[in-house]
Amino acid sequence: MSNTGQISPLPPVTRHITGHNADGKAIVQSSTPGEWKSFEESQMAFNVVYTTSQFPADLNNDADLAAHDKVQKSGKLGLVNPKGTVCRIVDFAPSNQCVVHRTQSLDYGVVLEGQIEMVVEEGEPVRMKRGDIAVQRATMHGWRNPSETEWARMMFVLQDCQPLTVAGKPLKEELGIAAGVLNPSGNDQ
Repeated sequence: MSNTGQISPLPPVTRHITGHNADGKAIVQSSTPGEWKSFEESQMAFNVVYTTSQFPADLNNDADLAAHDKVQKSGKLGLVNPKGTVCRIVDFAPSNQCVVHRTQSLDYGVVLEGQIEMVVEEGEPVRMKRGDIAVQRATMHGWRNPSETEWARMMFVLQDCQPLTVAGKPLKEELGIAAGVLNPSGNDQ
């Protein structure tokens, strides 16, 4: 999908990728509109901005660009890219269904538009406003847009992490009601 596939009324996004010319000078190598995929009966939409497949990323000879294209074309990207990162923008419809899940990753979630409630297993939801950041550390969590009329947008950067064990129990990816809808990440083996 292109921006025409965007389901929310929020402003479209454009990805600008920089690089270098033959003289080593910085250039804008490409500018492309966001590509959106909707979920939960159009209550949520994902735009994968970029992925890396190793850490640290290899920028030599545009290896990172080739790796990103390969991941995108595979159609198998889960929420997390094993041994790499995923930068994703997510739009949430008003009063969206909260999808509680766990990824085996360290995530930074930044509210770009509207407000979001971060739901965790214990305690009250935390209301986040534009500019607030969540550091999600492989916990069971969900995101809910509390507005009855306005869409919300977040940007997430997910980084693969070492397998997590709490109280002697290994914690695995759990997609909850999104299982079968989203691809498993496959990084919790």
